[in-house]
Amino acid sequence: MYREQIDHYIDQHKEEMIEDLKTLVRIDSQRTPAKEGMPYGEGPAKAIAAAKEMMEKAGFLTRNYENHVVTADFSEKEKQLDILAHLDVVPVTDDWTVTKPFVPLVVGDRIYGRGTADDKGPAIAALYAMKAIKDLNIPLKKNVRLILGADEECGSEDLEYYYGIEEEAPMSFTPDADFPVINIEKGRLSKEFTVSFEKSADLPKIVSVEGGDKSNVVPGRAKAVLEGFSMEVVQEKAKEAENSTKASFEMTQEDGKIIVFCKGQAAHASAPDGGVNAVTALMTLLVSLPAAKSAGFEKLCAVAKLFPHHDHQGEALGINMADEISGKLTICFSVFHYDETSLRGEFDSRAPICANDENLTETIHRKLKAEGILMEGGEMTPPHHVPADSPLVETLLESYERYTGIKGKPLAIGGGTYVHHLKRGVAFGCEDPAVDNHMHGDDEFMLLDVLFMSAKIFADAIIKLCNL
Repeated sequence: MYREQIDHYIDQHKEEMIEDLKTLVRIDSQRTPAKEGMPYGEGPAKAIAAAKEMMEKAGFLTRNYENHVVTADFSEKEKQLDILAHLDVVPVTDDWTVTKPFVPLVVGDRIYGRGTADDKGPAIAALYAMKAIKDLNIPLKKNVRLILGADEECGSEDLEYYYGIEEEAPMSFTPDADFPVINIEKGRLSKEFTVSFEKSADLPKIVSVEGGDKSNVVPGRAKAVLEGFSMEVVQEKAKEAENSTKASFEMTQEDGKIIVFCKGQAAHASAPDGGVNAVTALMTLLVSLPAAKSAGFEKLCAVAKLFPHHDHQGEALGINMADEISGKLTICFSVFHYDETSLRGEFDSRAPICANDENLTETIHRKLKAEGILMEGGEMTPPHHVPADSPLVETLLESYERYTGIKGKPLAIGGGTYVHHLKRGVAFGCEDPAVDNHMHGDDEFMLLDVLFMSAKIFADAIIKLCNL
């Protein structure tokens, strides 16, 4: 019912969808220090304002929740469905090749730019799904609300604020993952560890190491400053490290020191094997160097031993585990800082349903403690699971199958989405899992056909769910 009308509507509004997506992508909505009335900085607030203008133009009832989230209501009826997407984005590098991160560009069947896939494109698809239903005067017994947030990438404080005011809808989905439907999200353990030590004057030595800036991103770049080593030795060891890690290294000399730059490939921390970790690659090189004995170098080697390159399942930490329902544990060593008197690191583990604080959190704590390294306290975030036979999951699968002709089944992922803490929320689209759209990486893109098809699928699902 209504498929022909919806398909025609979306097909007639493709260019408008693209232009609205470009408007959002042009806004650098990375989180920055808070300003008055802007809890996540100026960029996310600008994105909220731009989205609100689009929602109002479409004729929806809107509300800006103090620049935490902005909402659009289809009607004033009893609410049945929340759709949650986000407008903030992860950091960018200078290594984009197709276009600049905030200069959206359509090339063939793709639109490039930061946020096209995560999550501004999906937000536009959801908005136009609601707009199609409204403009076509398709009746809904109950209300659907679109919620666009501004802090998903840095902890989802925006939703904490929103759900401190509003109640969870009977059903929710977020278009911030893959089709067909994700009803299981793994648990998460993201912790910082630290240790201090005495400075050593003995040469040769590692002066400093820096890499990564977000716990949920595989670091694509890292840098080290060395003193007392010959360039020939460093170059030789770097070549060996390149062969074993698939990262690349460049060396320069400055003020008698050697500066080593490591380039890997950024990726989402929930899929660490999809990137090349520049921090662990650089550590591979550093611990192979003939450095003088020191407390600092000893701790550096201990960290490298516990977080070796290519160890995405935590074998060295003793946490390698899996279950049939949710799959394998993954771990990413994502942030590292080392100087001559201390080191600090952060890791991000995505844990299956079988994981708990005893076999995961405490195990890592003991491993680090054995090396004299202190891990911060706190429990893991438990996994999220909505039954596969729930009306929500079954209805979403029906809409997906109707448009794709593919038999779908619920999936488990390592990534945590906006619905992780909701009792009745799942992730639904907006990407084909077979397509690498460089999410969180350079040259992020969204397939235009997926953008348009998603809007149609969402409209179909909204009609069914809001007329139950």
